[in-house]
Amino acid sequence: MEQEDNKNMILAMVLSAIVILVWMIFFPPEVPEPTPTDVASTTVDGAVVPNADGSLPAIVASTPAASRNAALGKSERLKIETARLSGSISLKGGRLDDLELIDYNVKLNDPSEKITLLSPAGGPKAYYTVYGWIPAGSLTYDNVPSANTLWSVESGETLTTTTPITLKWDNGAGLIFRRKISVDDNYLFDIEQSVENTTVGDVSMAPYGIIARKGEPETIGFYILHEGVVRNSDGVIQEIDYDDMPDQALDTRENANIDLIDVASEGWIGFTDKYWMTTLAPKTGQPFKSVSKYSPQNDTYQTDMRLPTMIIPAGQSAAMSTSLFAGAKEYDVIKDYQKAGVSGFIDSIDWGWFFFLTKPIFAVLHFMNNLIGNMGFAIIALTLVIKTLLFPLAYKSNVSMARMKALQPKIEELKEKHGEDKTAMQQGMMKLYKDEKVNPLGGCMPILLQIPIFFALYKVIFVTIEMYHAPFIGWIQDLSAPDPSSFLNLFGLLPWGTPDAGSFFAIFSIGVLPILMGVTMWMQQKLNPAPTDKTQAQIFAWMPWVFMFMLGGFAVGLVIYWVANNTITFTQQYLIMRSQGVKPDVWGNMFGFLKRKKDEA
Repeated sequence: MEQEDNKNMILAMVLSAIVILVWMIFFPPEVPEPTPTDVASTTVDGAVVPNADGSLPAIVASTPAASRNAALGKSERLKIETARLSGSISLKGGRLDDLELIDYNVKLNDPSEKITLLSPAGGPKAYYTVYGWIPAGSLTYDNVPSANTLWSVESGETLTTTTPITLKWDNGAGLIFRRKISVDDNYLFDIEQSVENTTVGDVSMAPYGIIARKGEPETIGFYILHEGVVRNSDGVIQEIDYDDMPDQALDTRENANIDLIDVASEGWIGFTDKYWMTTLAPKTGQPFKSVSKYSPQNDTYQTDMRLPTMIIPAGQSAAMSTSLFAGAKEYDVIKDYQKAGVSGFIDSIDWGWFFFLTKPIFAVLHFMNNLIGNMGFAIIALTLVIKTLLFPLAYKSNVSMARMKALQPKIEELKEKHGEDKTAMQQGMMKLYKDEKVNPLGGCMPILLQIPIFFALYKVIFVTIEMYHAPFIGWIQDLSAPDPSSFLNLFGLLPWGTPDAGSFFAIFSIGVLPILMGVTMWMQQKLNPAPTDKTQAQIFAWMPWVFMFMLGGFAVGLVIYWVANNTITFTQQYLIMRSQGVKPDVWGNMFGFLKRKKDEA
């Protein structure tokens, strides 16, 4: 029954359209924000101010510098030089506050500006680490190094993967502090804090690490993506948006909105952006407390790692090592760190609520990319895998549709027999479906199953850095961005540009691949004749082009999946229908209107 088949397909497509429309309303495509210039702003200089009760306090404000370079020039520095990182360490406070990611450009194919991850206090977009000790017992903050302590260099001149550096500070009262910093081939720093007690009595103190960000960072603000605090505490992942940090409970001792996790035996805490992350982690099995807080007095967002109090006997030394991850959220790198002991680190990637789909989908996609060497073709290969897994259901569905077409003569007989008696007609059709073992809704199932897969793949393509500036073919050089071509300038043949991403007209500026997606969807639709009902026929005819414009601004990696999916689905359905004795008049359905116009003429 052709009309019933078309109704079922229209229903499925309308449901899909409604879901995607709702998605577009609540989760609009990413709109790039302009990068602000470096301007003077109220910032912090990283000083840790002691509280009367010895708790670790917030960070206080000081005079800002005019630019990032001016802030860097306020203190002596040691260089950081590795194959993947470039930056420096400030001798004031021993802070790691200057870091660039060499492998990642800010703009596509423009190596002149690299991604800046960490920036010094006192400059724009301050984002840095602070390490130190909380005094206990008879000690005060005058006895331990602070964020303003001027360290001397004991060993090393430049931090590389083979040459660590050691900083030293003598408090002049019998305690000698050292900080040894090393870095691996990727993004993991090892920070060893030690103290030598040359006094005649035992001393007590607790080591800590801080990551601080001045002001609310620029975020994409996309609901599908988490940006802010990310924490693993004994296997439990917690995410706190920047907007929610001021709503945390106020701790009057620290004068900050604070969220404290009691002692955990393993885990980590830090800040995550879309592609980049900075996290603090103790060594495996080392208990710690993790803290996230917002200090309204100086508009500072902060995460702390607080370790247990250590007792250092007279004449002895003690040390505590922790890790700092500062870099790109690359799947292989993070997975290796997890294997090396950073518990649950792979979950620092924002897999979302559908993690049971996004994780395996990305695992297959990642494998295909390693095998093929091109992420665009890997997406096509992933589509083949998904269609293969869904083939039994697709086969059953298409066989059901083919059988329904074969029942057309019997359905016409029922219409003649029952006339206008709709109840009798429906009963007769249900009996016919039951006798012939045909499911009239069977054709909807593959389309409905595609919806969660579509969302999961969209999540994967949106959040994973493996898509960032990843080329496909020709003009497609960034799978994480929309197709850069546009039919508004005939795909670059005409001498004018295309509308800006934030413009209303940008929705009409679709490229080659979105158009190809619309065409393949239209071809798939034409496997069946148009409905006899004019309203249904109009809805049916417009659906592919509506989808084309709706999805045209999505990441091109997702559009590649959709084109491949449509093409494979068309081929499968055509071959299955032929195997059941049904010969779809595809060309007639596609271009029959031309013949009708000729006949009318």
